[in-house]
Amino acid sequence: MALRHRPPSNAPEHEERDDAIIASALRWSLVVMLGLAGVGGGVWWWISSAPLKPPTSESTLTLPTSRLRPDVSMPPMPFSDITTHSGIDFIHENGASGEKLLPETMGGGCAFLDFDNDGDQDLLLINGCHWPWDTPANATPETMALYANDGTGMFENITVGSGLDVSLYGTGVAVGDYDGDGKVDLFVSSVGFDRLFRNLGEGIFVDVTAQAGVAGEETDWGTSCGWFDADCDGDLDLFVSNYVAWSRELDRAQDFRLIGGGRAYGRPQNFAGSFPRLYRNDGEGLFSEVSKESGIQIRNAATDVRVGKSLGVVFDDLDGDGAMDVVVANDTVQNFLFHNRGNGFFDEIGNLAGIAYDIEGKARGAMGIDIGRFRNDNEVGIVIGNFANEMTALYVSQGHQLQFKDDAVSNGLGPETRLELSFGVLFVDVDLDGRLDILSANGHLEEDINKVQKTQFYEQSPELFWNCGSEHATEFLPVPVSLCGEAFCKPMVGRATAIADIDGDGDLDLVITASGACPRLLRNDQSLGHHWLRLKLVGEGDNSDAIGAMVEVHREGQVQSRCVSPTRSYQSQCELPLTFGLGVSDVVGTVVIRWPDGKKTELSSLAADRVHVVRKSDSETSTQKINEPQSYSR
Repeated sequence: MALRHRPPSNAPEHEERDDAIIASALRWSLVVMLGLAGVGGGVWWWISSAPLKPPTSESTLTLPTSRLRPDVSMPPMPFSDITTHSGIDFIHENGASGEKLLPETMGGGCAFLDFDNDGDQDLLLINGCHWPWDTPANATPETMALYANDGTGMFENITVGSGLDVSLYGTGVAVGDYDGDGKVDLFVSSVGFDRLFRNLGEGIFVDVTAQAGVAGEETDWGTSCGWFDADCDGDLDLFVSNYVAWSRELDRAQDFRLIGGGRAYGRPQNFAGSFPRLYRNDGEGLFSEVSKESGIQIRNAATDVRVGKSLGVVFDDLDGDGAMDVVVANDTVQNFLFHNRGNGFFDEIGNLAGIAYDIEGKARGAMGIDIGRFRNDNEVGIVIGNFANEMTALYVSQGHQLQFKDDAVSNGLGPETRLELSFGVLFVDVDLDGRLDILSANGHLEEDINKVQKTQFYEQSPELFWNCGSEHATEFLPVPVSLCGEAFCKPMVGRATAIADIDGDGDLDLVITASGACPRLLRNDQSLGHHWLRLKLVGEGDNSDAIGAMVEVHREGQVQSRCVSPTRSYQSQCELPLTFGLGVSDVVGTVVIRWPDGKKTELSSLAADRVHVVRKSDSETSTQKINEPQSYSR
């Protein structure tokens, strides 16, 4: 501590001087204070003499109670459930027995295909199976089911002896003629090794997985898959989406629980991601796995972990450069857009293109996916079904620019789909008015979800959204049960969806699969008198079905565009023929076909209400008369 300073002996003289200084300082302080008081008084006088402003009143904000809908008349578009009547007796087996393992929630896929080349659409339903550790004694092995169509929408189960009567935990399916022999072959993805079945004709398929080299790994969990020409060499390559790195041991170790309840199905966030697989067709029935060098193996830049948790995939030439791009719907991580450079190499640009996340920059639980030019111009729409409380996405481009924005909220689709958990989604012109509508298959994962979330239900109604035209701000309107029918709206645990004209009347019918239950085959019974055009393209060489061809119908100042690509929705394949609704006019206009090799064919004076088969070899057309309308017992 410092010593205190003691005053010198002459302290009184210093004290008198300090008193004088202090007195002088006080006088100056008094002068400054009086000056400040004068200034303050002047300011107060100026403020008090200024005119008073009127008091601020609070305005009342009136919020809309409902979305303003266009003043349009929605037509009836009824569907009839003909599942049992048509001969479909399939029941999906998901293996659920109380352990609640994640694959049990995902359901099986489906495909409409013409496996026997008789001109009508047959049906394939993919099945799971009992788990090997929980197979009941003396149980009959579960298999997929192949149904032959007699041309009127009546089906016969011909699975036994077809070579498809094998048991596996199947999930998705891809239909394509990979060897160019004119017969469509089948690839089935699964939990475990995948399978490739070559079509020998006469309803017989043979497993060629080992020779072809497309089995994948035993630890893979394949989901949606499809055939397309990745490297523009004229034959079909194979893309297989994989979900998450899964095993029974890892699933059980998570010990997922419902709030206040027992064990629950797990979240994908708790499982590592996976890579999709791309198999290059080398000819002679052989394939090479080229996923890494092609650029489709995406890792997290910060952690180097695998990113993808893929459930849906669709192919389309998004920028019009003649090469098929790939869009992948991922669950709880960003969606992918693989831009094709034209030589089998891809750049992942989902984030740059605007489809990776929602409008808040968040990843969603994406399931099914489809692409459609629903405004009849050069804008491309990508619809993606998402998890409950996340809304369906509708990303729309501006022409051939690879830039998209989510229009789901602005055009009315998003708010109407917020509650549902959507799997399969499709663009389809249900009423043949020339505009693509949207339908979705919905259903939750948890049987007891309503006990913990009162707004959620295990079984949910499928939804149909009618496209009332781009001239309206609200483009998509939900179709009420009074117009689409109770058979369509009946709740179910919906998963995969596919469309085809099963009865030859020109409009598109629908199948929806269910997890652990029977599917629903829905016949389109619209009777609006609208005209239509159907085109079946026949390519050359190793791409006999002309997958990747773009078809435009120019009429009445608009252009309807479709891409030949059956891989759509969720773990599903739709029919190969393309359907164009013509509305009240039977004038087709001009049809322009851009074949996969870039060559073009222009057709005019085609008759409406017919199926036209167009062969690239000579661009001649043959017509196939429609069947007379059939009468079914209701």
